[in-house]
Amino acid sequence: MATFGTLSDRLTETFRNLRKKGQLTPADVDGTVREIRRALLDADVALPVVKEFTAAVRERALGDEVNRALNPAQQVVQIVNDELIGILGGQQRRLQFAKNPPTVIMLAGLQGSGKTTFAGKLAKMLEKDGHTPLLVACDLQRPNAVNQLQVVAKRAGAAIYAPEPGNGVGDPVKVARDGVAHATRQQHDIVIIDTAGRLGVDAELMKQAADIRRATQPDEVLFVIDAMIGQDAVNTAKAFQDGVDFTGVVLSKLDGDARGGAALSVASVTGRPIIFASTGEGLDDVEPFHPDRMASRILDLGDILTLIEQAQSAFDEAEAMKVAEKLATETFTLEDFLEQMQQMKKMGSMKKMLGMLPGMGNMKQQLDDFDEREIDRTEAIIRSMTLAERRNPKILNGSRRLRIARGSGMTVTDVNQLVQRFDQAAKMMKTVARGGVPNIPGMGPVGGKPGASSKRGKQQKAKGSRSGNPAKRAAENAGIAAPATGSGFGLGGRNAPSEADLAELQKMLGRG
Repeated sequence: MATFGTLSDRLTETFRNLRKKGQLTPADVDGTVREIRRALLDADVALPVVKEFTAAVRERALGDEVNRALNPAQQVVQIVNDELIGILGGQQRRLQFAKNPPTVIMLAGLQGSGKTTFAGKLAKMLEKDGHTPLLVACDLQRPNAVNQLQVVAKRAGAAIYAPEPGNGVGDPVKVARDGVAHATRQQHDIVIIDTAGRLGVDAELMKQAADIRRATQPDEVLFVIDAMIGQDAVNTAKAFQDGVDFTGVVLSKLDGDARGGAALSVASVTGRPIIFASTGEGLDDVEPFHPDRMASRILDLGDILTLIEQAQSAFDEAEAMKVAEKLATETFTLEDFLEQMQQMKKMGSMKKMLGMLPGMGNMKQQLDDFDEREIDRTEAIIRSMTLAERRNPKILNGSRRLRIARGSGMTVTDVNQLVQRFDQAAKMMKTVARGGVPNIPGMGPVGGKPGASSKRGKQQKAKGSRSGNPAKRAAENAGIAAPATGSGFGLGGRNAPSEADLAELQKMLGRG
């Protein structure tokens, strides 16, 4: 996610310098707070929010909780994390559903903020949860707005109520009222009203939105705001709050702004929670907004929980068990590999997923250079193979590889590299599935003792094993260490984490 990229870099660099100090002085705290203030202002965060945030951080950083801490620098990072969660809204806020359906959700915002697209995203998300949403086209001013909502509804697989053609024709208040009645008759439990916007805040826009709200009595009024408008987000949010009022905020185009000042300003200034964040152009590119997870992303602490949720929604548990069994029995083929890649694609952008891992801010260049189309190229090569070739790559001779390269639009070298990478990956996964330690090319065994000489390993292998156990002797002669009892990954009891280590890990995860 490009969002907060600049802010995250600045804060990470500030904390990196802070960690070099064993003990913090008031001068160190003042310097850190000054850098945080500059970073927030450069990220287009509203000035009142910056003042309140930095004052709270400074007060807590100079307090006893830091002075008595074993690691003051880490304690300051924790304070900044807590305060970030606070200005992002504190606790996650979910949609409030009506006791008696349908639940009416009204969308409001300026023209171009992404209301119509978000209407489709919300409808698709609610359908996955078992709801039956109805989209109501009340934007009758913007040219082709009704047509756009019809296209979005079709892509989302949602029903739509659009009795008026739009383009200046029709009464949006009547359409909204009739749409709720239509949903009740057709037993739709959710109504999503897409209202008109303007290029700027004006009296006509506010009056129409207020009239629709009075006519439909919505359970939720979501203010959709473009995360890229920067400082103007605060003024726009205040104007809508005074003119229409809203119950929650939706941040659209969050992936298009490296500063993200709107996200750090709106919730704090309006007192209304951010409920959803739109992170791309696809209808699946929307996620519930978690203040604690977003704060972790900003501080480059990762967002493992969201990554796990996405994986759980994309992967089939029964299929995963079959793959594990195939790995253990050495029957994992390129056909299985293709199915795994297709499931990976369901999770969305690989860049976004990798960006959720802790510490990936230090690998920004590698992430930027990552080519998402590499997965498509790999898929094209495998699809150009026959079923027999996918199941047994050993039969791939020169003529077959040439045919596959031509069929996929790639080169023979690309085909050779894919087969080679698959063989290496299959060996590594097979080793892990059996409880062994994988040997990564160029790095040696994972978890091996640092500084172990490869030359020494070759000498031991040349001498052969002297063990009296035939199975162990055969394994050692093959260059594979016999798996030790202990963990499922072959780590012996000596390397198992202690209770103190587990407690510290749990403490860190709870804070993260």
